[in-house]
Parts: sequence; C-alpha cells; structure tokens
Amino acid sequence: MATNVADRWQSLRRRLFQALKIVAVAAALGGVVYWVKFSPVPVTEHRVELGEIVAEVMGTGTLEARVKSTVSPKIAGRIENLLVDQGDRVKTAQLLFTLDDADLKQQVEIAQATIASAQAALDRLKADQSQAAAIADQAQRNHERVQKLVPQRAATAEDSDRATEALRVAQAGTARAEAAFVEGRKQVDAAQKTLAYRQALLADTRILAPFDGLIVKRFRDPGDIVVPGSPTLTLISLDEIWISAWVDETEMARLRVGQPARALFRSEPERGYKGHVARLGREADRETREFVVDVRVLTLPENWAVGQRAEVYVETARKSSVPLLPAKFVQWRDDVPGVFCRTGGRAQWRALKLGLGSREAVEVTEGLQPGDVVLMAADAKSTSLEGRRVVAP
Repeated sequence: MATNVADRWQSLRRRLFQALKIVAVAAALGGVVYWVKFSPVPVTEHRVELGEIVAEVMGTGTLEARVKSTVSPKIAGRIENLLVDQGDRVKTAQLLFTLDDADLKQQVEIAQATIASAQAALDRLKADQSQAAAIADQAQRNHERVQKLVPQRAATAEDSDRATEALRVAQAGTARAEAAFVEGRKQVDAAQKTLAYRQALLADTRILAPFDGLIVKRFRDPGDIVVPGSPTLTLISLDEIWISAWVDETEMARLRVGQPARALFRSEPERGYKGHVARLGREADRETREFVVDVRVLTLPENWAVGQRAEVYVETARKSSVPLLPAKFVQWRDDVPGVFCRTGGRAQWRALKLGLGSREAVEVTEGLQPGDVVLMAADAKSTSLEGRRVVAP
C-alpha cells in the first residue's frame, strides 16, 4: 500500500515538473514574440528636401593615349647614343638616338668618289663626241667638194669613192661617240642614285621624334643591337589622353558623344577630373556584354601612367529643385519601390514612383513631398519595420 502511494506521488512530481517547463518555455516564447512584435525599434529618420540630382553611367577602364608610336630604326645597327629616357618630353624632329654610322659614312665617301670618276669619264666622252662630230663635218664637206669636181673631170671616180668611204667612217664614229656618251651619262645617274641611297641609309642612323609627345618607356640601352621593327622607345602624344572604359550594354541608349563626364583615379579616389565622351564603341564583348566608351580627360593628376585604372561617370541627365531621397531608404516589394513612414507611432510602407537616380540619391516623382519624414532601421540586421512601433535614437 505504501509503495503505491509513493509511486503515485513520484508520478505527480514528474507531471508537475513537466508542466512548469512548459509554462517557462511559453513565457519565454511570449517574451520573444512581444519583443519582436511590440517593442519599439530604433530607426534613422530623414526629411525629404528639394535638391539637384545628376544621373550618371559608370564604367571602369584604363588611361590611354589616342596617338601612340613605337619608335624603332629603319635599319639594323648598334645604338651609339641614346639621348632621351622615359618621362622626357620631346618635340617633332628632335633627335632621339643614333646608330653607329662609321661603315655607312665610308660607303657614302665611296659613292661620292664613284660619281667623280663617272663624271670625269663622261667629260672625256663628251670631248670624244665633239671630236667625232668635227671629223664627220670635215668628211661631209670633203665629200660634197669631190662630188662637185667629178662632173668637171677634176676628180676621178676613185676620189669620189674614197670621199664617200671617209664620210661613212666619220658618221659611224659620231654614232659610236654619241652611244658612249649616253652610256657614260647612265653611269653617272647610277652613281648618283647609289650615293642618294647611301646617304638615306646614313640619315636613317639618326632617329627623330615623329611628333610632339612624351617618352613613356625605353626598351634599349647604348650598345644594344637593334633591327627594323624592334621597339626602342614608346612615344605618346599628349594632345588627347582618354580613359577607355567598359560600360554595360544596357546603358548604350543613354550615352552620346560630347556628354560631360568625370574621372576618378584610384590613386586619388576623392578627387574628380573633368572630361567628356570622345567616342563610343561599336562592338560589344560577347561574354561580358559590355562596350567601350572613350572619355577624354581634360586635366590629369600630377602623377599618372598609361594603363592606370580609373572609373568614369558620364552625366546623362540633370534636374534641379526636385524631391530627393537617399537611395538606402528605398525598400522594394514585388519590384515596386517604397519607403517606411511613421503612422500613429508605427512604421508603414508607402509605394513610390521614382525618377532620376544617382549612386546616393533618387528623385521621388510620386508618393512623397518635401518635408515628409521617412524611416530606416538603425540596425541593418533588424527585421522588417512593417507595423512595428518605432523610436528615433
């Protein structure tokens, strides 16, 4: 009997303990529900004001020069003097470097001597030509005189034959002298062309700047052997420096040549440099779906480098005196933008219609007026404000 009473008492204690546990869990859950649903949530407030907004299209790219030249010699040779280095500014036709020209100078001297020899030979042939012409003239007069004497029987037929033969020999000598003179003139012309060729090669040992610009890279040193096409220096023109930026193809319809832009270099992310759209690409990358927009930069940082990374922001529209809202306050529901406003001490979502947008703000066309106050949870980890009591910190 006593054992049955003890068992019943033990069972009653277990049931009572389980009931207390259930009550404690329910109380805890009730506290959590109350905290979540009914406790006030700290919020950040913002009053809508009128202001100016600028819509921009952003792209990332590199600083490039529109006109760039890889300077290399036209002939093979050894660099004798290298007169510029990277970072130097040069003018058109300024001497950049020279090649060893000893052999070419000797070849020019030989070509000049060849011309002198050919000219002397030509002078001699000209004298021979004059002599042949004089002999032919004398033979012609003698032939005419003999032919007049034959009818008068003052000269014989044999004399006539000899005069005719002498005339033909003299005429052949004249033709031979003229042919020799023509050949001599051709030799002089060939020698002059050889000299011009050797002088051109000699001139090619002096490499000049093709345009005003800046040396951005040097590949060779004095004593190096270079061949045609091998890079020695890289020269860029400073007349037009731009950033070739990659922009998403969805922004293509908003862009035009001439639109104002600003560039942010990663070396100076807090300072913008003015520019404008110089050129729009006409081919999109088939993988990234981006196309190139070239933005000419009007001023550059004190220290800059070709190939330097930068972000460009192209202005596509601008409005003044419109209701503005920080973009971080916008909450989206089923692709509809909206904000939380205070209604009876609680947060209530309100749908909006937006206009222009920038990185930090958006234009409100419907749903808010200047002076309206919008809310955002002070803690980014907070749950939705819908229906919650709110309190400004």
